Amino acid sequence: MEAKNLTVRKKQMTQMTKYLLDFMFWSGIGLTISLPGTLYLLGMLLERVRENYWAALIIYFILGILATCLIGELRKIFRTVLAENCFVMGNVHSLRKMGNISFLIALFSLVRSFFYMTMAIGVVILVFVIAGLFSKVLALVFEEAVRYKEENDFTI
Repeated sequence: MEAKNLTVRKKQMTQMTKYLLDFMFWSGIGLTISLPGTLYLLGMLLERVRENYWAALIIYFILGILATCLIGELRKIFRTVLAENCFVMGNVHSLRKMGNISFLIALFSLVRSFFYMTMAIGVVILVFVIAGLFSKVLALVFEEAVRYKEENDFTI
């Protein structure tokens, strides 16, 4: 009975994760598209945003696209997990892309700091550099796992 409950909870968590990733992906697209209006309204409240409207729009638009692409790659990987076939070269490519995207987000966050310096920007940059390194290392691990899996498939 306990094993059945564990399986049910695992499926529920998997579904919740899938819905959360889908929500984040589509919300990211919507928020990125709505940036011109959102920044305009924010500029009515904050002079700093109004003064740097075009720089903020360009930087946040690029960051929005990059973040949405990052979540898109994560969704691709998650689909292979749902299909119970996660050790495939497609995931290696997605992890490499996620590393590159994370480094780009860190870079554009650094650029953003010249316009809007906050205490948290250093943490954001550090988190995305670590995420980029993590993704690159995980891609290497997955590549080895795929190689072992393919060798094993040929043996059987």
